Amino acid sequence: MILSHPTAGPLNTDAIARYRRLLEPALRAAVSTLHPWGARMAGFALGWSDADGRPRQGDGGKGLRPVIAMLSAEAVGGAAEAALPAAVAVELVHVFSLAHDDIIDNDERRRHQETLWKAYGVGPALLTGDALLALAVGQLAGQPEAMRYLSAALIELVQGQSADMAFETRPWRGPEAVGVEEYTRMAAGKTGGLLGAAAAAGVALGGAPELADRMWEAGRQLGVAFQVVDDMLGIWGDPNVTGKPVHNDLRRAKKTLPVLAALAAENPAARELSEVLSSGVADEESVRRAARLVEEAGGRAAALAMADRYVASAVDILDECLPDATELRTLCHGLVNRIH
Repeated sequence: MILSHPTAGPLNTDAIARYRRLLEPALRAAVSTLHPWGARMAGFALGWSDADGRPRQGDGGKGLRPVIAMLSAEAVGGAAEAALPAAVAVELVHVFSLAHDDIIDNDERRRHQETLWKAYGVGPALLTGDALLALAVGQLAGQPEAMRYLSAALIELVQGQSADMAFETRPWRGPEAVGVEEYTRMAAGKTGGLLGAAAAAGVALGGAPELADRMWEAGRQLGVAFQVVDDMLGIWGDPNVTGKPVHNDLRRAKKTLPVLAALAAENPAARELSEVLSSGVADEESVRRAARLVEEAGGRAAALAMADRYVASAVDILDECLPDATELRTLCHGLVNRIH
């Protein structure tokens, strides 16, 4: 399902595949240092094996964050390999965050398989996530400039996740309702922080640390767009493509951008949506009705427009800092038209 306008390009899968060939051996080397039990669970979380430890050709994720780190290093004249410690670190942090998020959200499916906690139990999944985080920190222990951004991203991630969870207890409408500005701050931290760390650490390790602060901001802007598209996929994505059930966010009363934008509209569909959500959307009929009303009220169009704005803002910074970074720019534009 196409989520954005037809002029937006797809994710640059060739670039992702090329950099993943550099990344995977380094990731495997890091994971091999874990206890064998933990290494097996980490391999499952990274898409290398099934729950019994048998190798599989599965969906290991997009690898977007490490690709951004390596592209950023190359864009300032460095080698992709120079950013490999940062690339490994941001991917390990990302997988750590997914392991914990799936427990928090009680999600049972990710990347076309059971989630880590569903396959092994909550305790082992938490332990595996913690091990991946420890490995990530170790990757940059000797790179203080890059580590500074990874540390900042971890704080942002926790703050953003905390805000996202707190939003679930807030009403849909009224003075205590979650606004778009609050959502934006949450997304910039929860999703943008790690993208910012990837870009900032990439240019720092590539030889241009003076650009790191601006690239940190570009990543945060990109993260808002990325989260908005994730929210849209959660309502209108194809679960056969995304590997995750559709409509879970609506069932859990998560304050996603399409819903918030729809509720902010002054039209009959927005008012009906408010009534449906306030009554709860426990059954399939009410969930489908809510999804239809979000679109009718304008939430989908507003989300697309917001994603485009934040990608444009990130690209403006790239134009300023890295005018020749064509592949990185293409990757950013592809985010608003991805289908998983």
